[in-house]
Amino acid sequence: MRLLQTLRTSMSALTAERLRLDLIAGNLANLNTTRTPAGEPYRRLVPVFSPRPAGGVEVTGVVADPAEFPVRHDPGHPDADADGFVRMPNVDLVAEMVDLMAATRAYEANATVAQATRTLAQRTLEIGRS
Repeated sequence: MRLLQTLRTSMSALTAERLRLDLIAGNLANLNTTRTPAGEPYRRLVPVFSPRPAGGVEVTGVVADPAEFPVRHDPGHPDADADGFVRMPNVDLVAEMVDLMAATRAYEANATVAQATRTLAQRTLEIGRS
């Protein structure tokens, strides 16, 4: 049944976008985390998606962004080096907000498709009963 496949595709996208939203929230929450338990600034996390052979998408992993840490001169900061520079997380507020809007729109679009598919399936069953 194609309706079921459409619903599976939308649900896989909803799951993927939910993870993406969770990672963005974590990135924003750690925007100023200059020292993690590993001893370095927080690294931005991004999801890795791949297509499913039967349709839809799956999350194949979460990776740390390898981008360099920006530095800021703040001699009074507890994590400042001898020259007064602090390595900051590689999280860009503007980029995260753009990703947040894109992920939100993608989630909404897939939720709409899932709801429309459900409604169509219900109407199809009603016609079959008549």
